[in-house]
Amino acid sequence: MASFFASNTALPKLFLALCLLQMASATRRLAELVQDQSPPMKYHNGPLLSGKISVNLIWYGRFKPSQRTIVSDFVASLSSDPSLAQAPPSVSQWWKTVDKYYHLSSSKTRTPSLTLSLGRQVLDESYSLGKSLTRKHLVELASRGEQRNAVNVVLTSSDVAVEGFCMSRCGSHDSAVGSVKVNGRSSRFAYIWVGNSETQCPGQCAWPFHQPQYGPQSPPLVAPNGDVGVDGMVINLAGLLAGTATNPFSNGYYQGEAGASLEAASACTGIYGNGAYPGYAGNLLVDEATRASYNAHGVNGRKYLVPALYDPATSSCSTLV
Repeated sequence: MASFFASNTALPKLFLALCLLQMASATRRLAELVQDQSPPMKYHNGPLLSGKISVNLIWYGRFKPSQRTIVSDFVASLSSDPSLAQAPPSVSQWWKTVDKYYHLSSSKTRTPSLTLSLGRQVLDESYSLGKSLTRKHLVELASRGEQRNAVNVVLTSSDVAVEGFCMSRCGSHDSAVGSVKVNGRSSRFAYIWVGNSETQCPGQCAWPFHQPQYGPQSPPLVAPNGDVGVDGMVINLAGLLAGTATNPFSNGYYQGEAGASLEAASACTGIYGNGAYPGYAGNLLVDEATRASYNAHGVNGRKYLVPALYDPATSSCSTLV
């Protein structure tokens, strides 16, 4: 019969190891429990984005052409157009979880599906509004894109400070009253803002490609496109696009109370692959040549890391891998 107590010297070490193992196991189980018991994503009867929608990119500050291409290729990858070849698992496959919200939005009249495509790109490299922006500035920048059948995405460079950036958010989506009138009435348009956190707070807004600022510490992953700041922007943009599509005017799909709600992606924060738990992004694919971690293929041979999305059909967080 084997003895559990090997020696007086080994006992404290063995006890400590068992405690650490138990704590790690408990963390995993807690993450799985929270994921499995997520509350339903409630529909609040408001409109969803539908039909053919252009995603316009408004670049504010200095971005390299290679950085702009990383993001524009991601937006193009959202399309299910067969001419835009993507190896599985793909960005377009990831976006299909968003489609499920449209099938469930009404039992009587199904909301028309959504088709996204890359629209116009506007460059403001002269910092026309300065390097410290408020929400009012973001609305002004977003207004430079089309205001009908469009989502305007404002992307700020790493040397631009934005109200609330790093303190409470890495990006946001909202709506504003547009200057274009429909049937003689002013209408609202949806917009998104995402900041490049490379020099301001990469541990908060570019995780898991940077050492986390708080919480469980783990080695950073290699960014799939070799740019910690912009690859982090893609993660945040992906989640915000999902939230914009399913809750564009704050009365669509969300969990919790208005103003402090969780949406399709924010309900699954920190989850990128199966087996994820706090401080661990999950089991991801790894590029053999670059050792970069990713979970989705895009157009032009791109690889991306996209967040898990809340699947309304299963009431759980859905991942590609």
